[in-house]
Amino acid sequence: MKPAEKTALKRLLAQPQQIVIVTHWSPDGDAIGSSLGLWHYLRKKGHKVNVITPNDYPEFLHWMPGHKQVTDAQRDPGRAARLIARATLVFCLDFNDLKRINVLGKLVGESPAPKVLIDHHPQPDAFARFSLHEVKASSTAELVYEFMSLMGDQKLLDKHIANCLYVGIMTDTGSFRFPATTARTHAVVQHLMEAGAENSLNHNRIYDDNSESRIRLLGFALSEKLVVLPEFRTAFFALSHDEHERFHFQKGDTEGLVNYGLTMRGIVFAAFFAERDGIIKCSFRSKGKFDVNAFARENFSGGGHVNAAGGASQLSLNETVSKFRKLLPDYLAALNKA
Repeated sequence: MKPAEKTALKRLLAQPQQIVIVTHWSPDGDAIGSSLGLWHYLRKKGHKVNVITPNDYPEFLHWMPGHKQVTDAQRDPGRAARLIARATLVFCLDFNDLKRINVLGKLVGESPAPKVLIDHHPQPDAFARFSLHEVKASSTAELVYEFMSLMGDQKLLDKHIANCLYVGIMTDTGSFRFPATTARTHAVVQHLMEAGAENSLNHNRIYDDNSESRIRLLGFALSEKLVVLPEFRTAFFALSHDEHERFHFQKGDTEGLVNYGLTMRGIVFAAFFAERDGIIKCSFRSKGKFDVNAFARENFSGGGHVNAAGGASQLSLNETVSKFRKLLPDYLAALNKA
C-alpha cells in the first residue's frame, strides 16, 4: 500500500464507518477466515461492520466466531443490497475482479463508497481506491494481519481474530506445505498462536469433521473416477450431478479432491470437473512452473494463482472433459518443463 493511501485510509478509519466486507463466490477457508478476522478487528475499532458472501460456504467453516452474523446474498439478496447501499467503506477480500462476487459485483461497483482491496491473486482489476495487494503472500488472511500492522493496530489482535486468520493461512497454504509459505508466514503464525490461535484444534475443526457420506464420496472418486495420463504428467477427476447426489453431496464435500492427483509420482498437473448448479465447475492444481492461472484464463473463463486456479464450462461434462484432453498436447512442452 502506498504511503499516501495508508495515510488517507487511516484517516477514514479514525472516524466511525458503515463497513461492508465482501468475498468471492463459493468462499473457502481463506475467504471466510480473512473476512471474519477483519470483521472482528474493525468492530474493535468502533465501526459498524457486516460480512456479505455471494453464497453459502462449507459447514466445516460454520464454527468460526462471527459466522452467525454473515449475510448470504443468495439467501437474502434484499438485506445484502441494503447493507451495500448504506456502506461508507467496502472491503473486498480474496478476489481481484468484481465478476468473482457474482451479482454483488454490480452493487459494489455502483456503490459510491471507497473500496479497499486486500488480495493476493495476480492481475487485479483497478476498481479499488485503496489496495493491499501482494501476489507472493501466502493468503489473504496473512495480508489482513499485515493490514492491521500497517494501521498500527497489532495490539488489537485477540483470540477470535487470531483463530480466523490462522484458518485462512492454514487452508490456503495446504497446512503450510505450498511454496507460498514463507518465513514471514511462519512469523505471522507465531504471533497468531501467541495471541490465542488454537493450531491443533483448528486443524481438527477443518480436516477431521467429515460426514460418512463425504468419506464414501472421496473413496468413490479415488477408486472409480481417477484418470491418469502419464504421457502428459496429468491426472483428473470428473463427477456428474447424479454421482454427487448418490453420495448426498454437501458444499465442501469435494474440497481438496483435486490435490490427490498431485500426490502421485510424476504428476505435475491435476484437474477436477464437477457438474453442479447447471454448469461444470473446474479446479486446476499444479507443481513447479506449470501455470494453471494462465491455463484457466485461456481455456475455462477462470483464473487464480500459478499453482491453483479455477474456471467454468458451459459445455456438458463429457464435452468439457473431451476439450480438456484435447488441449493437453498443446501444453506438453510446458508440462515437461514444470
